[in-house]
Amino acid sequence: MDSRRRFAVQALVWGGYAGISLAMVAAYQRPTGSLVFVMLMVALGLWAATESLRALVLRRGWLERSPSALLLRLATLPPLFALAVQGLLFVVNWVGLSLGWLTFPSGTPHGLGVLLGYTMNTTIVLWLWLAVWVGLQMLDRWKRGEIAKWQAEAAARALELQVLRAQINPHFLFNALNNLRALINEDPARAREMLSRLSNTLRHTLQHSAKERVPLADELAVVRDYVALEQLHHEERLRVDWQVDPAAAAASVPPMLLQLLVENAIKHGIARTAGGGVVDIRIARAGGKLNIAVDNPGQWKPGSTDSTGLGLANLRERLARAGGDGAGCRIAAADGRVNVTVELNA
Repeated sequence: MDSRRRFAVQALVWGGYAGISLAMVAAYQRPTGSLVFVMLMVALGLWAATESLRALVLRRGWLERSPSALLLRLATLPPLFALAVQGLLFVVNWVGLSLGWLTFPSGTPHGLGVLLGYTMNTTIVLWLWLAVWVGLQMLDRWKRGEIAKWQAEAAARALELQVLRAQINPHFLFNALNNLRALINEDPARAREMLSRLSNTLRHTLQHSAKERVPLADELAVVRDYVALEQLHHEERLRVDWQVDPAAAAASVPPMLLQLLVENAIKHGIARTAGGGVVDIRIARAGGKLNIAVDNPGQWKPGSTDSTGLGLANLRERLARAGGDGAGCRIAAADGRVNVTVELNA
């Protein structure tokens, strides 16, 4: 809260306090100028006390302390400030009465007992003010902490996506462009087709990688383009068998999920296997769950990042954020083949 707004709130609170106090007194006796003066002095004293308490708490960093330490300080300070306010008011009243500036009805209670009673009343008011102010401060800090947390997570997600694009695009682009350059003279029509597929793949990566979810149909289309470009590079060494459940077409997936799986299968399976092989892609939907399995020739050792690729680490992170409850990725190997299965909410 800025200083101007705080000034307005404080003026409203303590002006209202003085007004209510005068109204309560007016129910029993006619307010006098001296009484109005005293009430205004009380309001100003409370205003000054609360501003001093606020400055002290913030300057000493008491809100950063443990709850017990904070409560101890907040419990002991208001009585001291209340005593200071009432002591100052006592001096002002004594001077005003001595000089004849103030007059009070005869029989008005006074003395040490009255001073202690007023001090206790002022202490309670200061405790209430502190409770409200500290509560608002804690709420504001919690909100700012939540905002900072989400901003940090958004920044981390944006960085992750940038890294993801950097991981996928460079080697893929290098191979694709080299193959297209060689194909232009041999088969211009096919070169134009492959160029369109490359354009589709890159456009999908740039436009959709920042989204939480994309339609599975769009992901399938771009992966078919991606596979065609990889087949241009690996030729007959790369064969793909698609088994896609029609019921899964309406599902949605995190962007580039399927492409990551297929790229991993080609990079760590086909490229490292003499003679290549078949990549099996099976997609099925059962109720609210989508099951994606990619099977390729190769070897896998648990705990070896070289055999699974950093892409799968990114995949797991994205599944944790956008895959829904129970989403996960499993890797298994048997009979010279590696299977990566992803299950997520459709």
